[in-house]
Amino acid sequence: MSSNHRVVDATPEQVWEVLSDGWLYPLWVVGASRMREVDATWPAAGSHLHHSVGSWPFLLDDSTEVLESEPGAKIVLKARGWPAGEAKVTVVLTPHRPTGTGAGVETVQTDVQTDVEIREQAVSGPGVLVPKPLQDPVLAWRNTEALRRLAYLAERRQQRPR
Repeated sequence: MSSNHRVVDATPEQVWEVLSDGWLYPLWVVGASRMREVDATWPAAGSHLHHSVGSWPFLLDDSTEVLESEPGAKIVLKARGWPAGEAKVTVVLTPHRPTGTGAGVETVQTDVQTDVEIREQAVSGPGVLVPKPLQDPVLAWRNTEALRRLAYLAERRQQRPR
């Protein structure tokens, strides 16, 4: 299983706002190119996103299903990307409160950040045949970029006037 982390300058609730807006999926998921439909119950367990992968004119329609959802904390997805197969993707949000020391006194930063972890593993299709030492660097590169995009969205959303 490939695992990536990034500290995001937003609260877990603010990061969750991005994850829970299914229409934003292609903005942060590398490879997803457009949304076709989002179930009204997204991101509840059992709900689906209907998206396309690839680049025009070579697009494949596929879907992603929520296997588990803990608002503000965790979402587990079964992401389909045929012909490569299916992957189980877990995104975990953990409050990150950096601490520092100064003159022997511990200080705590008041802004809450979020440690976002993405874990991904191929679960069916040709992707499971690729040896882990070959899978991990590709998934690490892809998910590093996905986390970068997710951070941009969450950090910028909190800056806009409401």
